[in-house]
Amino acid sequence: MAYIKWGFLVTVWSAFAAFLHYTLPQYDVVRIVSTYEERQELDNWKRIFWSTPDNPSQAAITRDVQFIQSFRPNGDAIVYRNEDTGWHWPPYFKFDTANLYTEANDAISTKDDPEWVVVLHYGWRSVFLSTFPNAISITPVSGPDDKPVNWFNIIFLTVLAALFWAIYVRWRRFRRDRIDPVLEDVEDGFYAAGDAISERRGRLRRWFSNLKG
Repeated sequence: MAYIKWGFLVTVWSAFAAFLHYTLPQYDVVRIVSTYEERQELDNWKRIFWSTPDNPSQAAITRDVQFIQSFRPNGDAIVYRNEDTGWHWPPYFKFDTANLYTEANDAISTKDDPEWVVVLHYGWRSVFLSTFPNAISITPVSGPDDKPVNWFNIIFLTVLAALFWAIYVRWRRFRRDRIDPVLEDVEDGFYAAGDAISERRGRLRRWFSNLKG
């Protein structure tokens, strides 16, 4: 039973951590090399990794998506999609896809004469699932080591940890003051009932013994 409990807790917390890692903003220092637009077929469960259309009546199974191709300072390639989030989740309220696409084209540079930018994004890049992080903003920086501190994530995770700790402390207090006494009373009642049953069994045995005697 303990293995099931811990397995359940690990699964829940792992899913929650993955949700936060996918949703929270991240910074990448990259060199943009090109942009392009491609039609995507979003007719399966992988649609959850793409933006929700503004018009719910349109399933948007097939739509044109803008992409930004780039390289990290270590030479690894990374491709971002450029989609509006609108009023949907996650709440980045991005409505400037066209402007960001223009900024990305303006920041294109070569390996011999690189121009480095910081791409603020959320999401994952998975070759197997064909998913791409969604670029939110592009900011020029002086060099490949000029990566900003992600203060939002630091503050958000600190507040979230403090909130969970406060809930845990109050739950422990509530359990100690309200739930544990009730459980102890129930347990005492079971013990008392067991003692009463044992006493009655003893009386019956003595009665049968007297009859046999």
